[in-house]
Parts: sequence; C-alpha cells; structure tokens
Amino acid sequence: GRSGNLEVRPPRLELEIEVNGRLSEEAWAGAAVLTGFSQFSPVDGLAAADSTEVLVWYSPSAIHFGIRAFEAHGSVHATLADRDRIGADDHVQILLSTFDDGRQATVFAVNPFGVQSDGALVETGSTSGNGFNNAVVRRENADLSPDYIYQSKGRLTEYGYEVEIRIPFKSMRYQSGPAQSWGINITRQVQHSGYEDSWVPARRASASFLAQSGRLVGLTDLRRGLVLDLNPSLTSRATGRRSGSGWDYRGGSPEVGGTARWGITNNLSLTGTANPDFSQVESDAGQLLFDPRDERFLQEKRPFFLDGIEQFNVSNSLVYSRRVVQPVAAAKLTGKALGTDIALLSAVDDPDVSITRDHPIYNILRLQRDVGANSRVGMVYTDRVEGGDYNRVLGADARLVFGGVYTVQLQAAGSRTRTEGAVTTAPLWQARFTRNGRTFGIQANINASDEKFRARSGFFPRPGLVHLRFQPRVTVYGGGGSLMESATFDVNLNGRWRYDEFIGGDGILDEQLHFNVNTTLKGGWNLTGSLLLETFGYPFEIYGGYRVEVPRPGGGADTLPFVGRPRIPNRDYVLSFETPDFKHLSANAFILWGNDENFFEWSSGRILISNLGMTWRPTGKLRLDGTYALQQVRRVSDGSMVSVAHLPRLKMEYQVSRPIFVRLVGEYGHDKQDSLRDDTRTGGPILVFDPASGTFTRTSAFTRSSFRGDILFSYQPNPGTVLFLGYGSTLLDPVDPITPQTSGLRRAEDGFFLKMSYLFHM
Repeated sequence: GRSGNLEVRPPRLELEIEVNGRLSEEAWAGAAVLTGFSQFSPVDGLAAADSTEVLVWYSPSAIHFGIRAFEAHGSVHATLADRDRIGADDHVQILLSTFDDGRQATVFAVNPFGVQSDGALVETGSTSGNGFNNAVVRRENADLSPDYIYQSKGRLTEYGYEVEIRIPFKSMRYQSGPAQSWGINITRQVQHSGYEDSWVPARRASASFLAQSGRLVGLTDLRRGLVLDLNPSLTSRATGRRSGSGWDYRGGSPEVGGTARWGITNNLSLTGTANPDFSQVESDAGQLLFDPRDERFLQEKRPFFLDGIEQFNVSNSLVYSRRVVQPVAAAKLTGKALGTDIALLSAVDDPDVSITRDHPIYNILRLQRDVGANSRVGMVYTDRVEGGDYNRVLGADARLVFGGVYTVQLQAAGSRTRTEGAVTTAPLWQARFTRNGRTFGIQANINASDEKFRARSGFFPRPGLVHLRFQPRVTVYGGGGSLMESATFDVNLNGRWRYDEFIGGDGILDEQLHFNVNTTLKGGWNLTGSLLLETFGYPFEIYGGYRVEVPRPGGGADTLPFVGRPRIPNRDYVLSFETPDFKHLSANAFILWGNDENFFEWSSGRILISNLGMTWRPTGKLRLDGTYALQQVRRVSDGSMVSVAHLPRLKMEYQVSRPIFVRLVGEYGHDKQDSLRDDTRTGGPILVFDPASGTFTRTSAFTRSSFRGDILFSYQPNPGTVLFLGYGSTLLDPVDPITPQTSGLRRAEDGFFLKMSYLFHM
C-alpha cells in the first residue's frame, strides 16, 4: 500500500477449501498479498505501528481473503460477540466497490474469532456526532443494517490473530460482463492504541474515502449461478392485559408468512413479502426530547426493509421506511444498471394503522446516476394514498465533487397533499458546500421548506423553516508520541427563520453561536467542550392551547391569552468524553448545563441534560451495557423544579456460542412535573385546553413511572434462519399512570412471542 502498488491481480484457482481459520492450504501460498498499511486515524500519512498482511485469491464461485494481523505493542481485544457487535473488538474491514464507481462499497468485517459484521457504505457527505463534534474530520461509517451470507473463522496466534474469509459471489451484486475490476480497501481497527489503519494510504483531506481505493483487476468468469432466496416464517404472539381483577391473554395462533428474493441479474434483485412478521426482537430504547417540536427517530430493524436500504437514502430523510407500519404485502426492486442505482418499493399497509380504516398504499422510487469520477445526480418520488387522501413528493438532487476536497450538494423537491378534499402544494430546497481539508475545513448549508410541505413517506417533522448554517474549523495535529494526537476548533453559526418571514425579508427567529473544541488524546481518549450562545424567538405554534388565569379586581379571575416573551437568551456549556475501548470496559458521558428555554412555560430556565453510558465485558461471552439519561428544568425566578425525567436502561447479553445468545433488557422511566404557571410575567396559573370537556383547565402536578423488561433467546446460524423465543412485560403506576402513587409499579401488560424462519439459499 505505502509503496503505491494499489492494483492487485489475484489468482483464479479451480478449487474449494474448508474455512477453518488456518492459512496453511496450498491455495494461500500463491495468493496475492496486500501489505504496507498506513495509519488513517487519528493522524493520517504515518506507517502503521502494527503490521497487517491480507491474502486474496478467488475460485469460480467465491473470493477468499486471509488476514494475518500482527500485534506487537499490546494485547488483542476479542470477544464472542453477536453479529454486528464487534465495534469494541480488534477487527478488520474489507471494502469491496463491486461497481468500481468510487461511491459505494459492500463491507465485510471480522473480529479475531471470525465473528461477522457487514453492511453497505454509500458516501453522501453526511457527518455524524452529537451536534458538538460533527466538524471533526472522519470518514463516513458503513450502515450495518444489511446482512450477507459469507463464511469466516479466526483464531488467536502467538503473533496476533489470523482469520479466513470466503465470500460467495451470489452474496454480492456486481457489474455485468466476463471481466471485472473492483475497488478495494482494507482497514484495521487496533483497540489498544485507538488507531485505524488502511491498506490504501488514504488522506483525510478528501471529499471521498472510497474514491481513494485500490483495485482488484483481472477477475474473470465469475459464476454466480441462480440467486433465489426463499424465507418462510412462522410466528405466534400472545399479549396480556389487566381485565378487572384478572388477566386476559389474547392471540397465540400461529401465523405463516414469507419473503422471496430473486437475483434477476448480477446487479438487480427483486424481493417480495406476504404477511410478514415485522415485530422486533428488542424494544426501541427510550428517548427524552427537550424541544416539544421534535419527533423521535426510530432506527429501522426489520429484515425486509434492511436489504438495500442504503439505496433509498436521500437528503432531508424524504424516505423513512418505518412509516410503513405493518404491511400486508410489499415488493422491492434494488440494484444498479447502466451507471444508475435503482430502488423501487411498493407496500400495502394494514388498515389497523389507518385513521380512516383504509389500507395505506406506499410507492417509493429512488434513482441515482453516476456523473464523472465521483459525482452523482438523483431523483426521488414518494406516494402515500390513504382512502381519498394522498401525499406525493417529487424531488431532484445532486452531489458534485471537485478539486479532491470540495463538495456541493443541491436538492429541490415539491409536495402535493390532499386532506379531506383540500389540496396544497409546497416546495423544499437545500444547498450545501463543504471543504474537507486536513487542517482547514468549511461547512455551509441552507435548508428551506414551506409551512405546507409534507413528506408522509419520510421523516420531516418541522416544515416551514429556513435553516442557515456556517461552520469553519481548524484541526491541528500533535507530534510523534505526544499526548494530544489531534484537536479540532470550530465555530458553528446557525440561524433559523420562519419560511414566509425569510421570503418576505423579516426578522430572524433563532440565533445560535457555538464554540467547540474536540480533542483526541493518545490511546483513544476523546474530549469535547462547547460554549453555546443563543437567542430563541417565541414559537407561537406550541402554545395555541394555552391560557393564563389572572385575578380580577374585586374578586374572581379572568382567562387571558398566553402571550410569550418575544425572545429568550441562552448561555449553555457542554462537556463530553469517550474512553478507549479497553479490553473489559468502555464509557462515555455527555453533560449540558446553563440557561435555556423552559418550554413548559416559555420562560428562561436552568437546565441540566446528561447522558451516560458504560459497557462492561467481564468475559469473552458476557456483555453488559448501561445507559442513563437525565433531563431537568428549573425556574430562574425561584429555582423551583418544573420538570425532571430519569431514564436508566440496562442490557445484558450472554453469547453461548456464535449463533446462540440470551438477552435481558430493563428500562425504567420516571418523570415529575410541577403545575405550570406564567413564570416571570403574571405568575398566574397556566390553563391548557381539554378536548374532552371543551374547556381550559389548570395543569396539575404529577409523577409517573414505568418499567419495561424483555428477555430473548436467539438462535441465528445465518441471516434469515432464526429461532426467537421472547417475553416482555410493562409495569406502570397503579390505577392511573399520571397520578402520584406511593405503592410502586404494577404489571399492566405483557406478551410472549415465538418466531421461526429458515432461509433456503439457492
């Protein structure tokens, strides 16, 4: 790699070997060898401290990789983890760009025992982080949702570890034609140092990581054969609820469903499903929302939607598959042909999820076309029909890469919505500029949508705003052996307007000025500090159902409209840290405190937001993950508590063997809220509209608690073949969950479920 020899011609051998984790067969002696790795993170351009060798050859039906990872400076981190849970272990990623386009790759990863983690990487220019460290230079991560069938086995050795991998060609999509050239890169994560190494001497000062890949050339006569997956399933579920003094269970009857996938060509797949079981084997983790205008975003976990999900990716989340709740039937076409990515989804949802009791029908089309070396253009069309109502969105977008480090992203879309006979149309538009230099970088973005814009097949909870952002950053790097390996300083300027007021040239709604410092220390420690200076305008749309009760001269009381302060100034502080992934322990913490909005009463408040996480791996098979979230708001006027919410969660997993694990999850929620008042103004009680009585009533203080517990037995020898046995129970405050109680929690509902499926992979 470091010598610049990035074109690899692996030998083609007419043989098959057993994948046993030992690279001693004759085939490996003649394999092509990839060596000369470089460090990529936290500092690029240096020779890798730990040596890595990757061997590669292919047979007519599969490509084989052998990994020898030398560990001279520390111990190997390896556990018997579940699939896609090897991030805290030493691991190696193989990135194969089978369409040789420098834009997307299939990712196959293994830890030292051969435990698998796989997914897809489609570069979109997006950043990740907690909002205060997303200016840090990093490569985009793969989406680990898709699962592929391949074989791997590894073992620890006296010099480090050795892993053998066999990837069948029928598990991948690739170009048509008798001869193939694929993009390739290999990365290695070394946990004792926190370093990520790369076979290609990739530079952080680049708009694309994949565009820097090497190439596998001379791949000929690849025999994919018939690609047909049949995946029948049987599920049974019984749910129980309290009924008077007893307990009532319903359901339990088995239901049969299934999914079929056909590889039409090397690069196109058609998938269909009927009566699928879309239940989840783990409940979604709870979330605390500070701003009531936000909506909870839930990750997709359902297998049918995960296959090819990366091809539906579009800016502003105009496609969000969890809008399809419980489809009766669905079909999907995904792949790439003539330089164009194709993704088409049609689904008929269950009428139980419809307000009108109709079958919601979804049709979603996403096309993306390669332009030049690294750029692409695309379009999206979504259509949701429910009875006589519909929502349709048509959009176009482009990602233009030039000069190696510059990216321009453009998007324009329009929605047409019919609700109860009324039809509205509205626009959305976005422009983003990025310079991703090694030392100096810039992100600038404008994102705008009309108040009437709707994307009911997507995740777009706050239309009607214009968001303008400018974020320059500077990154400095420490010398060899220094405590500080890199530090990034950035200033984030944000402005928000209501769309109509922006178009009319009126004043700004929200102003934010954030100063952020992000530091990576030797050994893999990460520290972040921020100062937030903000002012927020009155969001009248939240408080339309509010009134204020004020004393009437001479006795009695009047009910007056709630009129919030025009602006609230904020000053907040942020600290966060992440430890390295030690062999047995890792932890992270985030804390934000200061003066910020008291959204309950629209006044200035003293807030405290904290998120803590810890993972303990006492053995190679046992893993405990604990998280704790706290959100607290106090009044500035007298320091009294307005609201406090606690959300601890504990998950324990025991990996009996590679295909078998047992999981226990417990989550406790407790929140307390005071009766609301017009703080800092009239001081009068706040009244909230009660739809049941049609009147405005005083808010009452309350305390409520809940607990959710789940236990799961899982047997999953390969993707698609599963046996799940589970039980879940929800406990609430007795009698009325929003009434103060002292007697503790009572079981409110529970459920048992069984799922069996088998993948016929032909």
